[in-house]
Amino acid sequence: MNRREIREAIFKLLFRADFYEADDLEEQMRLFMEEVNGGTQEDLAYIQEKFKKALERIPEIDDMVNGAAKGWKTTRMGKADLTIIRLAVYEIKFDEDIPQGVAINEAVELAKKYGTDDSPSFVNGILAKLV
Repeated sequence: MNRREIREAIFKLLFRADFYEADDLEEQMRLFMEEVNGGTQEDLAYIQEKFKKALERIPEIDDMVNGAAKGWKTTRMGKADLTIIRLAVYEIKFDEDIPQGVAINEAVELAKKYGTDDSPSFVNGILAKLV
């Protein structure tokens, strides 16, 4: 898997977090990993690790987003947009392996694929306020 495919897999897994109880997430991760095609053991381990680390930071990330998003709270955002923003903020603030520009660009690309017509500019605007 290339980095974009890995990031998309992390996004899909993180998206599930809003729909399941914390106790169910381990099972959801296992089920998701069974569906991932083309990933090596290293890729799958990386996806699980980044998912868990991002998930741990969601309250902190949401506080940052709520502070930056004027007129928008995370509770009002679309789930896809919110998940994309959470992943990008995690990469920008807590993952030293991902350059800031790459995280923003990849978030916009995910927004084009999974969001609405307004999602790319919305995601880019929120992230611009956070960097």
